[in-house]
Parts: sequence; C-alpha cells; structure tokens
Amino acid sequence: MNTQLSILIVDDVSTVRSFLSQTLMHLGIDNVKEASTASQCISECQAANYNIIFLDIELPDGDGKELIAQINDLSPETNVVMVSAHSGIENVKDAIDKGAKGFVVKPFTPKKIAAMLKKFYPDLENV
Repeated sequence: MNTQLSILIVDDVSTVRSFLSQTLMHLGIDNVKEASTASQCISECQAANYNIIFLDIELPDGDGKELIAQINDLSPETNVVMVSAHSGIENVKDAIDKGAKGFVVKPFTPKKIAAMLKKFYPDLENV
C-alpha cells in the first residue's frame, strides 16, 4: 500500500472522476482529490503538491493541454497524465510536447491506470 502518493483528478464528467478515484483507492491510494474545471485545478495546485494529476483535455473553462504549462510552473515535480477520448497521434504528440508525462485513452481500464502508476513509481506495491 502506498498512501503517501497524492493524486488530483481533473475531469468535468463526475462519473469519470468517480471511476478513476475508485480505481486508485482499490490500488491502495487514498489521498485523491477531484476538480471539475481548469480554475479548480489551478486552485488545487496552489494549495497542495500532487505526485500525479490525471487531466482531461476538454474542460468547461479551458483546454487541458494549455493547463500543463501552468501546472508545471506551480509544481514542476508533478507528473501530468492527459486523459482523453481524443487519442489521435497529433493530440497525443501535442500533449507530450506541452509537457504531459503520459496519456491515457478513455474509456480506460483499472489495468491501464495501474500501468501508468508503475511507470512513475516502479516500486509501488499492490499495483
């Protein structure tokens, strides 16, 4: 169990946030916060440091890819993982070029989330 990881989920769809949050808790990570807008994301990043931010591209008040630079300025050690149904090569490349450390395609499985966590934290147990 690795409860010291701190994760922020940013998605405007509550069912996506809930599924991802439950997946993370099932994997033993219980320090999970949620935000549904770009402005909430920035507020959370100003208030706390996160190890990983799962960030949707399409938010009601902004573009997730544009948020990456702000997140990296506030918290350079945070691993930003884009989460989107728009998985075209250009979209993925653009997100990575803007500073995302990973990309998860919706709909995702718990296995894909576990694999992404292992990418950043290979010593994680129960993942």
